[in-house]
Amino acid sequence: MTIPPPPLSVVVPTLNEADNLDDLLETLAPLRRRGCEVILVDGGSRDGTAARARDRVDRVLASPRGRAVQMNAGAAEARAGALWFLHADCRIPEDADALIRAGLADRGWGRFDVRLSGSHPLLRMVESLMNIRSCLTGIATGDQGLFMRTETFRAAGGFAEIPLMEDIDLSRRLKRGAGRPACLRHRLVTSSRRWEQQGIVRTIVLMWCLRGAYALGVSPSRLAGWYR
Repeated sequence: MTIPPPPLSVVVPTLNEADNLDDLLETLAPLRRRGCEVILVDGGSRDGTAARARDRVDRVLASPRGRAVQMNAGAAEARAGALWFLHADCRIPEDADALIRAGLADRGWGRFDVRLSGSHPLLRMVESLMNIRSCLTGIATGDQGLFMRTETFRAAGGFAEIPLMEDIDLSRRLKRGAGRPACLRHRLVTSSRRWEQQGIVRTIVLMWCLRGAYALGVSPSRLAGWYR
């Protein structure tokens, strides 16, 4: 008997995320009960990430380190007609699979609005600007949970295996090939740990500089050095 494909394949790249993964796996559990598959692609964690997740995902893959490399590896093994790429430190809406299905009804790809997890008032401004900018430009970031039809992903060539800006690069190609994204107003909650650890204002300025430099042609490899 032929086993039907899952309705959605969720791909989660990880690297040393054992302490941050539980919330995401908990919110993905209802999707797995509804038949969606969850593929965790680990880039060589040394903190037991893969072992911690193994019983709560459908497959754990090992991959060379690099978010784009890992996401491509997961997509290559996915069985569904739709893909959803998630960061390990986010939490999702309970009915996310239905929301994605509705979003892909007349679009080839899309993303969610984002909410940063912290309580600082500046974070509310940051997330609002991220969401507004994305709707206006048709460009999305990985924090917003990119989803797409599998055929759309493959036609676009997948993620460029670059150390930074792989989400922006793919968004541009998806926009050219498949049109503007479905911009879902339902929110993913994503960790604000980097903003709080590095300083909110400093991180805002850094992100603007990185995006501006990328637009001017600075290589992702050089940008990755600035980002670290």
